[in-house]
Amino acid sequence: MENISLPVPSAENDEHLIQQFKDGKSDAFNALYRRHLPSVYKRVRYVVPEIDVEDVTQEVFMAALKSLPSFRGEAQFGTWLRTLTNHKVAEYYRKRNRKQEAPQVPLFEALGRTEGNPSKIMEERIILRNALQDLPDQYREVILLRFAEGLQFNEVAKLTGQNLEATKSLFRRAMSALRNHLDK
Repeated sequence: MENISLPVPSAENDEHLIQQFKDGKSDAFNALYRRHLPSVYKRVRYVVPEIDVEDVTQEVFMAALKSLPSFRGEAQFGTWLRTLTNHKVAEYYRKRNRKQEAPQVPLFEALGRTEGNPSKIMEERIILRNALQDLPDQYREVILLRFAEGLQFNEVAKLTGQNLEATKSLFRRAMSALRNHLDK
């Protein structure tokens, strides 16, 4: 029997692609990569200096490739990948903090703001990244889900296992904490 690599249809769900990968079809990981690259890249871009975004994103997918054979499906693949992304970002800062102070990214960019002085925008990015890093994990997560991944509140609620009103309340508290931190 010939081993022919066919493109993986986009309609296939993550679980099916993971099983194909475990069965030895490496193209299945490529399909997972293409499907999840935009959200991982955006999340990393919010919390890591621009110069290192591609490297950290690549580390996330290298770790995913290495760990996928042991993926048990206890969580959705997207949730597992989000946790892996958060771990790689934390690892990035642990390594970086040994060498120097860690810079960060701006809410203005998160909202799509691109006008203005490039050095001013870079300064805002650093201030926002630092502020996001200083927030409690649940606050940072809800902000990243909403802005970096562009999820609606009902989608954030489903991912976090909370009801819609609790999610909106958490988001308001998170934004308030972020504003307070930025006003310091």
